[in-house]
Amino acid sequence: MKIAVPKEILEGESRLALVPDVVKRLTGSGFSVAVEAGAGAAAKFEDSDFEAAGAEIVGSAKDLWGNADLVVKINKPTDEEIALAKKGSALIALMWPLVNPEVAKKLADAGITSFSLDQLPRITRAQSMDVLSSMSTVAGYKAVLMAAMESGKFFPMLVTAAGTLAPSKTLVLGAGVAGLQAIATARRLGAVVEAFDVRPVVKEQVESLGAKFIAPEASGDEDAGGYAKEQSEDKQKRDLDLIHEHAKKTDIIITTALIPGRPAPLLITKAAVEDMPAGAVIIDLAAEMGGNCELTEAGKTVVHKGVTIIGPVNLPASTPIHASQMFAKNLMTLISHLVEEGNLKLDFDDEITSGTCITHDGKVVQAATLKALEGSTNA
Repeated sequence: MKIAVPKEILEGESRLALVPDVVKRLTGSGFSVAVEAGAGAAAKFEDSDFEAAGAEIVGSAKDLWGNADLVVKINKPTDEEIALAKKGSALIALMWPLVNPEVAKKLADAGITSFSLDQLPRITRAQSMDVLSSMSTVAGYKAVLMAAMESGKFFPMLVTAAGTLAPSKTLVLGAGVAGLQAIATARRLGAVVEAFDVRPVVKEQVESLGAKFIAPEASGDEDAGGYAKEQSEDKQKRDLDLIHEHAKKTDIIITTALIPGRPAPLLITKAAVEDMPAGAVIIDLAAEMGGNCELTEAGKTVVHKGVTIIGPVNLPASTPIHASQMFAKNLMTLISHLVEEGNLKLDFDDEITSGTCITHDGKVVQAATLKALEGSTNA
């Protein structure tokens, strides 16, 4: 099987789907790997590094896509890329089909079997393939560093000749992978940390990292995949009031709450921002899905009443070396699961295969994507 790694053409994307170390392991296992010339430059991987790992460097995107049995990417393909792909080939990428169902339709029409990494089920045996968790680790870490750079205060308590400086107070909203990494990073920098999550089950994890858990009303607000469920209007209002009270005394807020296939839940109202201390900073990791803060603008920095709200887009791309290494290792494990003796092994009774396979044999095959596609057509 010939695996192709094209350049990522999304603006601001510096990651790469496979890195030289992983390419070496794949070629050693019998795969043929082709990498588009210059594909790894933004992540500091040279063409010579890939050649030393056994890859072929291809100068033409048309030749790369046209001769590949399997194309691996970070981001969903463009129409131009889909047109280059060989009919009957396969594609693995982060395609977010529940919010981009039209991409699935185009892939099906082109006769491409596609797998979307964001649809990987949250089960134990899929953990080593989970790129979302890997990228959330990067995002949670970088969010705290961004906040520290933007804040006008030190994170740790400092005792100086000029007096004692109190530690920054940090509030993390959402205790998934990104939130837990944010908690750990903020604590390492010396901040006093609180964390809020609608899922009481995460309390022990939060406290194990040295943060105080802000307990909402007890409820089973977790779905079968471990994600937070959408809240009732009344429950959301009570949670907003609770967050508002804690925001009044907080210097840094990191928001991470997402609901798969839906806009990000509102957690910080305009009124809450206006009650925060002057100089406070909000880093909204849900910006690309609408934001957890009412004032967030994706890809922009907003200053409102002395509070800075940053809505970073594609934060993992700001740490491309480690982000690419993590992505590549997750991807290699998934490839090993899907491929047997050089051919795709499509066992739709398997949760991982059925969960990630979006298109096959000229059709959209995942029920959730079909529903999203029907909804977008009717809209």
